[in-house]
Amino acid sequence: MADKQPVFYGYWIIAAAFVTQFVAVGLQNYIIGPFTIPMTETFDWTRAEFTSARSIGQMVAAFTGFFIGAGVDKYGGRPFILFGLIVLSIAVYFLGSVQTLTQWVLINGVILTIGAAMIGNLVVNVTLGKWFVERRGRAVALAAMGISLSGVLLPPLTTWLVDMFGWRQAWHVLGIGAAVLTLPAALVIRRSPEDYAMNPDGHTADEMASEMGDKARLDFASSMTRRQAMRTGRFYALVVAFGLFQISITVMLLQTVPFMTDAGYSRIVAASMISLSSIPSFISKPFWGLFIDRYSARPLAAIGAGITGFSLIIIVLAVQAQNDFLVYAAFLIMGVGWGGLIPLQEVIWATFFGRRYLGAVRATAMPFTFAMTALGPVMAAAYYDRFGNYDNAFLLMAFCNLGAAVMLMLMSDQRPVIRVKPLP
Repeated sequence: MADKQPVFYGYWIIAAAFVTQFVAVGLQNYIIGPFTIPMTETFDWTRAEFTSARSIGQMVAAFTGFFIGAGVDKYGGRPFILFGLIVLSIAVYFLGSVQTLTQWVLINGVILTIGAAMIGNLVVNVTLGKWFVERRGRAVALAAMGISLSGVLLPPLTTWLVDMFGWRQAWHVLGIGAAVLTLPAALVIRRSPEDYAMNPDGHTADEMASEMGDKARLDFASSMTRRQAMRTGRFYALVVAFGLFQISITVMLLQTVPFMTDAGYSRIVAASMISLSSIPSFISKPFWGLFIDRYSARPLAAIGAGITGFSLIIIVLAVQAQNDFLVYAAFLIMGVGWGGLIPLQEVIWATFFGRRYLGAVRATAMPFTFAMTALGPVMAAAYYDRFGNYDNAFLLMAFCNLGAAVMLMLMSDQRPVIRVKPLP
């Protein structure tokens, strides 16, 4: 009987990435809503002042990623995740002790964000891009389910913690939980399969020598450096398209709870709307991954952006009409669009620019994309502070998504041609 093949180590990387993204994105975005009203009432802050921490955080994350991207290519993600989990956990814990707006912005917008950036999307998705080529869509999608699960579990859990124990104790509990969850996952991460005499997708040496290995070899050999990628129009088109796609997500994660409570819904129902949208986001990710590996990711991304935009329009109109059925249905539909964003985005970047320098290329794009997404939450909050509602601000975000859909649909799938350097 032939020896049973061991489980490809790349699948352990997926599991670790699932956990780290659950923590990183959950603590940056999904738990903020339940804290909005209690903290603004305690300190008499405006919602724009409260939200400014996360808008600043978007820019901090972008520039943190810029500096660590090339390091992930060189050293792998584990040292960054180990250091990041310490920074993130301490920052979250000490948010329970803030007394001033300056402390809130510094700890939440800067320190917490630096820690989250070191354990989050960039580090783990660049790592997955190196471990998987043919199955890249499924790998990134499965790992990104951790983000959706955080959306399902963390808003109601955080709301319960805040309501039962107060917002200060809630931050303390979340900080301890972040450390406990992330440490085991950090120890699993490895840089690339070649470092351990393995091949992408778990292919054997014989398979790599055959036509099965052609795609992985071509992907590596034709990879663009940071400088080469920035010389292409495709680089900037993707930055704008995905920036427009993400604006509505950052806005809704931060503003859904106050938006719904202002309309007369209870805090628990309002927090549950994010959970409601996260359920189809969670469920749909494996299907997005399968579609990505079979079809072009670019038109699929256009569909995802369009779904998100149209559902946000329905949410605004349904809340105005107090039509609960349409409100719930629209949040469910929006979750389907959200479910495709991360796997589609990561696969498109890796497909267009290759995996060899992927960390450096993605890190270079982040400041541009995050500069756009950082404006969304603070603009929506400032609109509320002036006009007393979010309606037109949300509609503007919806049209940003529709614009992203058009841009992605009009792009070409052909990789920009570069002069390929011989492999060392």
